[in-house]
Amino acid sequence: MATNWSSPPTRPPLIETLVSGVDRYNPSNVSILEDYLYHQIRSEEYDCLANLAILKLYQFNPDLYNPDVVINILIKALTSSPFPDFNLCISLLDERPAPPPSDEPDPLPQLLPLLTQLHALLHQCRFPAFWALYRSDAVENLRDNYTIECVGFEDAVREVAVRAVKAAFTSIGSERLGTYLDLSGDDLKAYVEKLGWTLNADTGVVSVPPNPDNQIESTVVQENIELSQLTKVIAHAAQTSLPVVPAV
Repeated sequence: MATNWSSPPTRPPLIETLVSGVDRYNPSNVSILEDYLYHQIRSEEYDCLANLAILKLYQFNPDLYNPDVVINILIKALTSSPFPDFNLCISLLDERPAPPPSDEPDPLPQLLPLLTQLHALLHQCRFPAFWALYRSDAVENLRDNYTIECVGFEDAVREVAVRAVKAAFTSIGSERLGTYLDLSGDDLKAYVEKLGWTLNADTGVVSVPPNPDNQIESTVVQENIELSQLTKVIAHAAQTSLPVVPAV
């Protein structure tokens, strides 16, 4: 997992060279990294380190700042929960100098609180609340202008929910699962089948296959201490103990 995060198998050699070397701080390469970001938006690929390199360049070169790029980076990082990608991006934004004046309004100040709230709901596994906020009028601008362009965004959010369910459940009611995935009816059945899970039509219960996270197994730890070892411990304690000072 860590290897895929630091060096995704889909990363092109040119981007690998930029991200791994000193060229990541060369402002003339920002357009290459931005094009790679939009490739990620269109292809469902994700490369956190390459996107962080863009934010670092914006930090050092405020004149390069592009709010649409920043918002798209945050959208991609949003679906990496529970991993800390979103917070890593935010930390670079907090240190970014104020951008130069522009004729066009900056959409980031308006959308950043919404993105942060959506991330918090995902991180807390409050999936029904996430979908309620995401479908609300307050997030209309984000949906209509950004996430609609991000191929597979909603499925990526569902994958976050699936990871949480796999870690916590061996079985779950289909209605409850549907609120986590924002799916119902035939769409939910098709998604469950795609996951390889089993839906009992009579009880409406979805069985989650066993995995290391949802299996409760007791672990017995046994330590054998030989008498010779115990003798050394007692002797060492006796040598290091403080002398008793008689009362006056």
